[in-house]
Amino acid sequence: MAIIKAFQSKSPKIAHSAFIAENATIIGDVEIGADVSIWYGVVLRGDVGAIRIGARSNIQDLSMIHMTGGAFDTVIGQDVVVGHGAILHSAHVGNGALVGMGAILLDDCEVGEGAVVAAGSVVPPRMVVPPYTMVRGSPAKLARELSPEERDMGRRGAAGYVELLRHYLEDPR
Repeated sequence: MAIIKAFQSKSPKIAHSAFIAENATIIGDVEIGADVSIWYGVVLRGDVGAIRIGARSNIQDLSMIHMTGGAFDTVIGQDVVVGHGAILHSAHVGNGALVGMGAILLDDCEVGEGAVVAAGSVVPPRMVVPPYTMVRGSPAKLARELSPEERDMGRRGAAGYVELLRHYLEDPR
């Protein structure tokens, strides 16, 4: 059973259609939208600020989301893919974006709509990733604009995970 607990009178709010893996941890001021999937080993720690996750987004295995208390919250838009082992700390991620496996997003950074953060990249504090671009590296640098075919990578990935979560919800064994 997932650990879902209140912290200082703030309890997680989770849409009924969301999938929460059995070993995920969700604490405090966290709101999870419709058809969101929170996968195995994920930690969402809303103890010193808020975490908001928009509809149809997915937070993949072993990812961690937190924030700097009293300064910045973490907000993830709709149809976002957050890859395995990513760390989001006080980040804002726009609708349809894709955060690659093992990426790290630091305080007050902003990932624009439909943007891609390449696997293993470190997005430094206060960096703004423009919409429909790719950044990569440590520290992350603008690599290029996305082609028209690439602009929906996040949304397509999110749709695939919505389909997957439905299978998990149908067969909870």
